[in-house]
Amino acid sequence: MKKLLSILLCVALLLGVTPAGSVYASVTWPSDVSIAAEGGIVMDANSGTVLYGKNIHEAYYPASITKILTALVIIKNCDLDDIVTFTHSAVNTLEPGSSILGARVNDQMSVRDCLYALLLQSANEVANALAEHCSGSIEAFAELMNKEAQSLGCTDSNFANPSGLNNENHYTSAHDMALIAKAAFSDPTFVEIDSTLYYDVPAGQLQQYPDGWRYYAHHRMMKKNDSNYYSGIIGGKTGYTSLAGNTLVTCAERDGMKLIAVVLNGHQTHYSDTKALLDFGFDNFKSVAIADKDSTYQKIENDLSIGGIFPSETTKLSVNQNSVITLPTEADFSDVTSTLDYDLDNSAPDSAVARIDYMYGEKIVGQAWLEASTVPGYVPSVSQNTTDSSSEHASAQESDIQDNGLAANSASVSNITAERTPEEETFPLFNQTKEAEEPAEETSSLFSTLKKVLIGAAVIGVIGAAICGILIYRERQEERERMIRREKRERRMKDWGYSSTEFDMIMQEHLRSKNQFKKRGFLDQIKDFVRRR
Repeated sequence: MKKLLSILLCVALLLGVTPAGSVYASVTWPSDVSIAAEGGIVMDANSGTVLYGKNIHEAYYPASITKILTALVIIKNCDLDDIVTFTHSAVNTLEPGSSILGARVNDQMSVRDCLYALLLQSANEVANALAEHCSGSIEAFAELMNKEAQSLGCTDSNFANPSGLNNENHYTSAHDMALIAKAAFSDPTFVEIDSTLYYDVPAGQLQQYPDGWRYYAHHRMMKKNDSNYYSGIIGGKTGYTSLAGNTLVTCAERDGMKLIAVVLNGHQTHYSDTKALLDFGFDNFKSVAIADKDSTYQKIENDLSIGGIFPSETTKLSVNQNSVITLPTEADFSDVTSTLDYDLDNSAPDSAVARIDYMYGEKIVGQAWLEASTVPGYVPSVSQNTTDSSSEHASAQESDIQDNGLAANSASVSNITAERTPEEETFPLFNQTKEAEEPAEETSSLFSTLKKVLIGAAVIGVIGAAICGILIYRERQEERERMIRREKRERRMKDWGYSSTEFDMIMQEHLRSKNQFKKRGFLDQIKDFVRRR
């Protein structure tokens, strides 16, 4: 019976018998790697695809790899030629034994020189001085760090200082650090500084070293004479504290594929873990340029020319040239499926009309913007003017509905407010208690107890109202942002001479006409079966 079942399964595989609605993928996602550290990740820096992860959303103390985010914030907000003055608080509030440059109070260095000391020497007093120079205080700079992290998509982190020294409220995850490193290693200034092996402090800058001083990068995988050297390395950052253990961020590039490896809470295995992650990524995956492979959207102008809506000789749709996806080495682009998302965020370029999400099985392997460009001097045809008119009419109707809704809500709020005094508007339950307070003075202590209960209820009500108000405010803020994005997209559509509704319908029809779930041929399936055997 077992032999019979095995034969039937083999025949079913060879004949392409698969469950209804499933997508055939010839190569399973590689997973043959392990690390000793508590948390770790390897990510394709170009596509953002996670190749392997271990506890990637668990919170860990980052130690000095924090300085990657510090450097990124400084580069974005400060002039590299600005002069940083070291204060007493910057120099004298460090943990004993922490890494320092040797700066003293009133020493001065340029922001550029400070960044070299920050990333190569991991100097903690330099981190403090940069934070104070940028934001006035370490606390204010930490707020800026958290805003930057959130803008990069970080969801598991909270940063309390620019150095990464021990703080129970200072933590991150492997996934968040990979996102931060991805942004940092796409910045030319950061790469220039972080990839340097040593740097000379000019003479006359530091009181402790009046003749100047040379310091070296701590990351051992960058040094060719070190046993941990890794070919193709771009840079990275080391970290260690008693609470964080060994932490390490590394970026390396080979054959056009750039990888980010992050190790958290390691115990003297951070270099071997990083090597294992990078080797796994380079040995098992490849980067594929989307524009070279995806023909789904290349001829869509022909479909959009229906009714004169989108003449191909005046407007061109294309996938942005720099986008890539990451696939297993033996996988084929035909195994990838794509979907369109029209809800554009602030990172979308002005020419974008949609975002394309690429999937390999259930895994996102890359994204790209679907962009439209219009030929200068284009004069809309009659049919396009008609489309403009219908678009304006639709937009006007939508605007009327939104305005009426807002007006109705405003009127409702005004009626409620008019029936209350300003004091009642703020503390409605408290005012009811005040009215009952006078007779309470003439009655028994039982009523006094009731008054306390009512006051307590009023406080709870106020807190609840405040929380509800914050939630409502956030919801309305998000709705306003969505409206702004929709209006932005509508304006783009109007500029190109058609409505978003028409565009969406034509795109759906176009995608239905393309068989994205390519069924592999009989011979291909035999080859795949033999290869796996």
